[in-house]
Amino acid sequence: MRMTGWSDNMKGAALMVGSMACFGFGDACIKALGGAMPLSQVLTIRGLAASFFIALLARHFRQLRFDMARRDWGLIALRAGSEVGAAYFFLTALLNMPFANVTALLQMLPLTVTLASAVVFAEPVGWKRWSAIVIGFMGMLLIVRPGTSGFDAWSLYALVAVACVTVRDMSTRRMGKGVPSLMVTLMSSLAVLGFAVLWSLGQEWQPLTATNGALLAGASLFIVGGYSLSVFVMRVGEVSFVAPFRYTGLLWALLLGLVFFGEWPAVPTLIGAAIIMGTGIFTLLREARLRRRGQPAPNIRRT
Repeated sequence: MRMTGWSDNMKGAALMVGSMACFGFGDACIKALGGAMPLSQVLTIRGLAASFFIALLARHFRQLRFDMARRDWGLIALRAGSEVGAAYFFLTALLNMPFANVTALLQMLPLTVTLASAVVFAEPVGWKRWSAIVIGFMGMLLIVRPGTSGFDAWSLYALVAVACVTVRDMSTRRMGKGVPSLMVTLMSSLAVLGFAVLWSLGQEWQPLTATNGALLAGASLFIVGGYSLSVFVMRVGEVSFVAPFRYTGLLWALLLGLVFFGEWPAVPTLIGAAIIMGTGIFTLLREARLRRRGQPAPNIRRT
């Protein structure tokens, strides 16, 4: 991808926006499939394409290695299990909730990782980041609105997905610095694929129609594109500048939900999403500032 005349930061921002767009369009393809075929079938076919391509990327960048320490393999296994849970709960929620709602809840990740760092690993978190966490969780309550007619089990599925992704990223953070990121991603992708294959054994696969086949192909291609761009984005630009652009994923979800599914969130949901975005961006910038000062801050990855 040629971006002549662009600074590294602008290249990184463009790649991050592109990555979020790919993940958004891929999720839209799966949501458009609806109940036309079992989710296990979708995950199996998509997982085959994703795992194959990630393996090629890992080989190209010479990250296809198996000489990690036993402790790192244990963390890789924990991350893979968390990825399985995240895929199941997120996509199940996605099929049953408005697109933007479930995507907005997933944007809580910087806040939940900071919270987990403080609670589980007793890492220091100042009052500013604690305030951001509390305010961000208030935004989450505006989205799920417990006790109202809009609250259902699918909202809980989305929150469990957030918890799974938090465990995934925390386990990633505890790995040794020499562990190849693409190898970790490949193991997680293979775990989701294995889970989907076993799950599909008890379900009847549906024949692919032209429409469903096109949507499934789109879901596979977009996730490959998302993974590719997410690898490239880590090679250019400053993290503190590029990371906030991950929130364009919510803007893509709003646009895709409106155009393809006729969905537009209620006003409380929009307010909650804006609160989560604001506190999340503040947290990312604050942690980048702490890293520059040599103080501990969670390392959040989107893979």
